[in-house]
Amino acid sequence: MNLDWAWITRNAGMIGNLTAQHAVLAVLPVVAALVLSIPLGFLVYRTGRAANAILAVLGIVYSIPSLALFVALPVVLGTSILSPVNIAVALTIYSVALLVRSVVDGLRSVPSAVKQSASAVGFGWFARLVKVELPLAMPVVFAGLRVVTVSNIALVSVAVVVGGGALGQLFDTGFNRNFFTPIIVALVLTLLLALIADAIILLVQRGTLPWARRRRTA
Repeated sequence: MNLDWAWITRNAGMIGNLTAQHAVLAVLPVVAALVLSIPLGFLVYRTGRAANAILAVLGIVYSIPSLALFVALPVVLGTSILSPVNIAVALTIYSVALLVRSVVDGLRSVPSAVKQSASAVGFGWFARLVKVELPLAMPVVFAGLRVVTVSNIALVSVAVVVGGGALGQLFDTGFNRNFFTPIIVALVLTLLLALIADAIILLVQRGTLPWARRRRTA
């Protein structure tokens, strides 16, 4: 096996930059998707029976191979094929496709008795949504958010085929040169990013939804 651990020290700056790029390319689409998915998920939820058909279409969107989307988006957006905008937009599309389902599932999980009680004490539809339904739906949304974030961290590496990919460039270097050190470094750092991101989301969830934590331990 072709290994050279000193290569890590010699290229520490480059590895750090690629890791930072990887984190940004993975996380920014998740943030954008979360902002978009909450109102979109509510609208889909309000369609009633049609919601399942819409969610099925979103499932088809998520099944589009990432490579095809990375290549097609420059044509649609008019951007350079090497532009990181293509990666950000593609990952935002994937993230929205998953998070909208999480929002719908979360809103569906709110007991009808709770909704009726909120209406009975005078909450309008918007106040009930913001103060009652969304808070109770958020544990499901957070679960989807964790899946989306980890998925994005993995998918960023695929963008190496269009000149991006951040840590994916280390995979490309390693495979082209039959040199395993950058491949191992990329694998370890990608795994660490996923674990760190998942832990941060879990901590935010526990900090912002204390009632959900108490309900689980009761």
